[in-house]
Amino acid sequence: MKIAYASTYDVNDDSTWSKHQRGTYGSNHFIAKTLENEGFEIDYVAPLKQKYRWLTRIKWLYYQHIAERKYYSWAEPLVNQQYAKQIRQRLQQSSADFILATEGTFHLAYLNCSQPIIFWTDTCVAELIDYYPYLQNLCQETKQNILAYEKQGLDRCSLIVLTSDWGRDRIIEHYHLPPEKVIVLPRGANIELSPRRTLADIEHLIHQRSTTVCRLLFSGVSWERKGGDTAVQVAAWLNQNGVPTELVVLGCQPPLNPMPPFIKVVGYIDKSTATGQQELLDWVASAHFLILPTRGDCTPNVLIEANAFGVPCLTTNITGISTVIRNDVNGRMFPLHAAAAAYGEYIARYRSDRAAYHQLALNAFVEYQTRLNWEVVGKSAKQHFESILAKSKI
Repeated sequence: MKIAYASTYDVNDDSTWSKHQRGTYGSNHFIAKTLENEGFEIDYVAPLKQKYRWLTRIKWLYYQHIAERKYYSWAEPLVNQQYAKQIRQRLQQSSADFILATEGTFHLAYLNCSQPIIFWTDTCVAELIDYYPYLQNLCQETKQNILAYEKQGLDRCSLIVLTSDWGRDRIIEHYHLPPEKVIVLPRGANIELSPRRTLADIEHLIHQRSTTVCRLLFSGVSWERKGGDTAVQVAAWLNQNGVPTELVVLGCQPPLNPMPPFIKVVGYIDKSTATGQQELLDWVASAHFLILPTRGDCTPNVLIEANAFGVPCLTTNITGISTVIRNDVNGRMFPLHAAAAAYGEYIARYRSDRAAYHQLALNAFVEYQTRLNWEVVGKSAKQHFESILAKSKI
């Protein structure tokens, strides 16, 4: 089977996706690789070129400097009509059996084609308006355009893949979609693991972790949104309560002055290089827990990556996280406004019981091995895609 993968950027271009490897860019790259591994031939309809820049520039300047609101060119109807035109032109030269989009539905809203359309995402954009910082303070024009194009694009889809039960419920509720055309497939880890990890490998990693200092790993580019301040409070509580703890920070620079002595700031790691990739993997593997008290997320991929190394995750019970984390199996979810002591007491309990921690860490890897990896996801996706294609030929 052949897939026409439509995108405004090249999902296989390291200069684009490696900088965002833990987020949507990285997942879209791994979706493509996964489908290729399952035997699909992919025709990359990318990068789509944005037209009407003169118009969107004028609108952006007006909204930015006069109306003081956010305006986005990717929601502009004329731009999206041009995206659809480019896809149709490419389809005339392609033998693709169906269309796949993972970036959004904006380039699907005006797409008329004979092939079934499949959309794969975390959640609908409508759910993120006024929730994610970049979608706050939108101008009314952009907000209306988003709701319009998203509805049109979703209605054209034969199959919609969400990464969590929460995402599935939200998209059905927002747009009154038939439940039977919306499925849930968790994502895998956006890291290269070669050779494939085994239970014996994880046993070795667990035994290598410090027995004297508890290492917590915080990984995120947005300190405030990801709950970095709470992670610091948890590490401080542990140190104050007799559990020597180090907090390693990846991906950002904490806005702290002075910097507490128990924090080690690694910052941004360039994952496009072999050296950077290995450094990232080493930091993850050495952690006792990943801590992500996030205040705004869908299904953070870093949780899955931690589980791939037998690292249990401590996070918040919001949005789609409950599809990834199962309490006391591969980590623990806490209420959004849980006190640092709640996290600290949980960690301290496992630090005082090595056998219990060992089992929790192994269980985290088993969760990755059995349901949170791209190979498992790919096989399930292939069955659903084949079913859609069969129905389209009846």
